[in-house]
Amino acid sequence: MSLMKVSIIYDIFSVQNQRFELFEVESTRTFCFLCYLHMLHKYHMFKCPQKIKSLNVEDLDIVLEPGIGWIELNEYLKPYGLFFPLDPGPGATIGGMCATRCSGSLAVRYGTMRDNVINLQVVLANGEVIKTGSRARKSAAGYDLTRLLIGSEGTLGIITEVTLRLQRLPQHSVVAMCNFQTIKDAADVAIATMLSGIQVSRVELLDEVQVKAINIANGKNLPEVPTLMFEFIGTEAYAREQTLIVQKIVSEHNGSDFVYVENADDKEALWKIRKEALWACYAMAPNNYEAMTTDVCVPLSRLAECISKSKQELDASSLLCMVIAHAGDGNFHTIIMFDPEQEEQRQEAERLNHFMVHTALSLEGTCTGEHGVGTGKMKYLEKELGSGALRTMKRIKSVLDPNDIMNPGKLIPPHVCI
Repeated sequence: MSLMKVSIIYDIFSVQNQRFELFEVESTRTFCFLCYLHMLHKYHMFKCPQKIKSLNVEDLDIVLEPGIGWIELNEYLKPYGLFFPLDPGPGATIGGMCATRCSGSLAVRYGTMRDNVINLQVVLANGEVIKTGSRARKSAAGYDLTRLLIGSEGTLGIITEVTLRLQRLPQHSVVAMCNFQTIKDAADVAIATMLSGIQVSRVELLDEVQVKAINIANGKNLPEVPTLMFEFIGTEAYAREQTLIVQKIVSEHNGSDFVYVENADDKEALWKIRKEALWACYAMAPNNYEAMTTDVCVPLSRLAECISKSKQELDASSLLCMVIAHAGDGNFHTIIMFDPEQEEQRQEAERLNHFMVHTALSLEGTCTGEHGVGTGKMKYLEKELGSGALRTMKRIKSVLDPNDIMNPGKLIPPHVCI
C-alpha cells in the first residue's frame, strides 16, 4: 500500500495521533470501502439515500433508505391510512433515529426505535453487506443483530436500508391540557394516569418557565404554571371515555383548567407548540445564547422525585432553565440557556447536567433516555452499566471493527480495555 493510500484513510476519518501500518487495513475490500467513502466526501456526493423501496400495506411495514425524514415518511404514508409512530425532533432521519435508538412523545404507547424496526441492511467495516433479519413480524432465529445495531451510533456499521413496522392512523383522537401549582403534582398525575391502565398515546409535561417561553415566542396567553398535555386515541367513544377518566384523576391531584379539543386544526396547533418548544426557549434569551439540552430517564415511580430534585437545583441557578418531559415513560429534558463566550456560564450548565445525571442514576435511571451517548455521556456509562458491560461492548466493537474506522472515539469510553 502506498503512502498516498494511507493519507486517504487519514483524510476520511480525521484520525489524530494514530499511525496506520500497511497491515492495519486487512483486505482490498476494506480499502475499497474507505476509498469510496473518501470519494463521496471529497466531491460532496455524500448525500444519504432517500428512496422508498417497497410499501407493504397488508403487512404494515415499509422498506426504505435511511436518508428519509420521519416527517416526510408520514406525509407519504398518510394517503394509505398509515403512519410511523416515532416523533423525535423535526429534521430527524430514519437512519439517524436507528443509530441513536431514539423515541419521542409517542414512545409511551408505541415503544422506541428498537421496537419499531424489523430488519436492517448494514455495511460492516470489512465491506461486507449484511441483513439482520427478514420481514417477519417476529423471529427467534439466531442473535438479535437488529437490536445490537440500533443505538450503536455508527460504531459497528453503516445502515443502508431499514424495514419499519407501521401503524394504522387512529380513528379518533382527543388532546387535553391541564395546569398545576407544582411540578410534583403534575408528575404525580402522569404516574397515576399510567397506573390507571389507560393507554394514552402521549403524556407531556412542561414547567412554568417553558410555558412562558411558548407564550413569548408564539404570542399565546397560556397560564404560566406547570402543565400536562395528553393525547387519547381509539374510537370516538373510547377516546372521550379515557379523557373523562383522566379529568377525574387530575381533579384528585390538585389539577385545574382541564380542557380538551377534538378539532383537527386545534389539535395540530397544540402539538405544534410542544414540538417547537426548544426554539421557543431562544425567545427568552439574548441572541448569542446557546442551549444545552439534557436527557435523563428514571423508573416511572421515581419521576416526581427526580424532577422535583432537579427543579430545585435549576431554580437556584443563575441560568435560564426549562423542563420538558415525556412524563408517561419517565424521560425528561432540561433546556439550559447560556452564553458560550462566558466560561463560568458553560461550567454552570455542565454542573447542572452533571447533577441531573447523577440524580437519575441514584434513582436506578439512565444518563440518556433517547439522545444517545456520543462523547458527552461516555463518562457516566461505567457508573450506570458497570465495567463488565463496557468490556463486552469493547469486545463486540473489536470483532466487527478491528481497525476502529467506524465513528472512532464514540460511545465506548477510551479507558475500557478488553
